[in-house]
Amino acid sequence: MQTDFLILGGGIAGLSAAAHLAPLGTATLLEAEADLAYHASARSAALYEPRYGNPVVVALSLASQAFYEGSGLLTPRGLMVVDDAAHEARFRDHLDHFQLDELTIPAAQALWPILNPETVAFAGYAARAKDIDTDALLARYTREARAAGATIRTRARATRITRIPAGWEVEAGGAVFTAKILINAAGAWVDQVAALAGVKPLGFTPLRRSMARIPAPEGMDVRSWPMVIGGGEDWYTKPDAGALIVSPADEDPAEPHDAWADDMVLAEGLARYEEAVTAPVTRLLANWAGLRTFAPDRAPVIGFDAAAPGFFWLAGQGGYGFQLAPAAAELVADLISGRPPALDRALLSNLAPSRFG
Repeated sequence: MQTDFLILGGGIAGLSAAAHLAPLGTATLLEAEADLAYHASARSAALYEPRYGNPVVVALSLASQAFYEGSGLLTPRGLMVVDDAAHEARFRDHLDHFQLDELTIPAAQALWPILNPETVAFAGYAARAKDIDTDALLARYTREARAAGATIRTRARATRITRIPAGWEVEAGGAVFTAKILINAAGAWVDQVAALAGVKPLGFTPLRRSMARIPAPEGMDVRSWPMVIGGGEDWYTKPDAGALIVSPADEDPAEPHDAWADDMVLAEGLARYEEAVTAPVTRLLANWAGLRTFAPDRAPVIGFDAAAPGFFWLAGQGGYGFQLAPAAAELVADLISGRPPALDRALLSNLAPSRFG
C-alpha cells in the first residue's frame, strides 16, 4: 500500500495527527495492538488542567484551550492542592505554579468533605480544571480521520522499516506500506521504532504510573468532588464513575510493555493519601498502570529528524497527551504541510528533535 503519511501508533497522538493529516493527502495509521488507544491513552486520569506540567506542556495545553472550550467534551471538575504545616513554602510554590486561590480549611472541606483538618494545614483551588470525555475525543478523531479518507489498521506492528528513495517502506501486519513521510507516534516504543528505522533514538524513558479504584466513602456522593493532589505530588485522587481513583504518582522507569501496577507501590501511595483524609481505604475495586513516556528534558518532541529525511517524531507526551493533543496535532499538520505554525518560535525550538543535537 502506498500512502503520503504513514503513522505508527494509534493512541491519542497518532489518531489526532491522522485526523489533521488526512485532509492533506493519503494517510494510513498502523496500531500494533488489537484495539486503538490500548496503552497509555486508555489509562489516563482524563483531566484538562492547562496549568499542569512544565512550561512547554503548559504552552501546548493553553494552545488547545480554544478547541476544548467549543468541543462539548469537558465537564466541571476543579483542582485542589493540599499540604501539611511543615511545607508552607512548597504550598506557596504550588499556588503560584497552578495559579490557585488559597482556601481556608473549612472552605476546602466544603469542596472535599473527607479532608483531615488535623493533618492538612493548607489548601488551594482552581475551578477551571475539567474532565475530558476521552472516549468521545478518541472516537471523534477516528471518525474525522476516516471521513477524510484515512486508513486505520490494528494488529499491525512494524517488523521492518527501510529507507527507500521515495521515502519509507514498512512491513507490518503481513503487509508492506510505502510512504513519503513516516510519523513515529508509538508512545513508549518510539525509540524502538526509531532504531528499527535506522534513526538515532533520542533517549525516551517510559515511566510507570499506577492507579487504584476504591469505593466512595460510605454514604457520600463524590461526583462533584475535585481532583486533589498532595503537596509532595506523591499521590492524587479523583472521582471516577461513582468511586474514587487514587494514584501514588509513581514514576518508575520501565521497558515498553503492557504495564501493571506494583502492589507495594500502590500500598505506599494509598498510605500517603490516607494521611490527608478521614475516610480509610478498606478495599480496592480495581488497579492498573500505564507508561508515561518522557524525553530527557521531559518536554514533547514534535518535528522532523534532522538526520533522517521524512522521519517525523510525535513523542514524549508524558501523560499530558489528551490535554495538549489538539495543539500538537495542528502543529504536526503545519510542519508537514509547510504552513507557518501558530505557535511562537521559542516554543517550536523547545519541541524540535534537533534540540538534542
